[in-house]
Amino acid sequence: MTIERQKLQHGSLTFSYLNSGGNGDVLVALHAHLMEGATFVPLATALASGWRVIALDQRGHGFSSHAPTYTRADYLGDLAALFAHLGFERAVLLGNSLGGVNAYQFAALYPERVSALIIEDVGAVVSDDISFILPWEGTFATREDLVNQIGARFAPYLEDSFRQTESGWKLAFEPREMVASQRLLCGDHWQDWLATDCPALLIRGQESRVTTAEQVEQMAQRRPNTSLVSLNGGHVLHMETPTEFTGAVRAFLQNL
Repeated sequence: MTIERQKLQHGSLTFSYLNSGGNGDVLVALHAHLMEGATFVPLATALASGWRVIALDQRGHGFSSHAPTYTRADYLGDLAALFAHLGFERAVLLGNSLGGVNAYQFAALYPERVSALIIEDVGAVVSDDISFILPWEGTFATREDLVNQIGARFAPYLEDSFRQTESGWKLAFEPREMVASQRLLCGDHWQDWLATDCPALLIRGQESRVTTAEQVEQMAQRRPNTSLVSLNGGHVLHMETPTEFTGAVRAFLQNL
């Protein structure tokens, strides 16, 4: 399998995405804030025998354009443009954090386009503040300086987003833009979560600081056709416990 980086134009923005190719059913993978599509390459490789995985660099992330705005409608419009560009009638949507909300809100808006949902560690109510990332802005003399500024807790998750420039090291995303995007992500999204009844899998990290067991259990109980898996790990389970995460995703997909 060769994963190709491809692009599409949507309005004034250029979007980059990874395409695992093949003739399998389509799974669109949507990353969290601060990350990018490359985070799903191991999952795409593991699912290659049956699934064509498309991992989008969402606006302001990875190799996609920075954007003037980061509204809920912006992100959903980008996803609709990806479907149109690739000619997909339906797909499974998998999303982590920001990507998870984008996935279930897109399903609420276009239920006929989404055959199933896989939501990785995000709730129906979002209230997190990520303004702590603002000191990460700018260019640093060395990679080590950038890593030290980010800190040992977060740096391993962000390595795909490290960029070396002529003047030093920086992140692919702009922290101020991400803080603005997160503020617009916050809110009560129960109506969107409950708007659809396609098969859905919730995957929660037992050590997550973003969700609680009670919240995701309520999400699974209130929405038809929804199952819940709890894994050891925190918020980015596809990186922290890749074998268990892939196993849960594979089992869910096999039962569709």
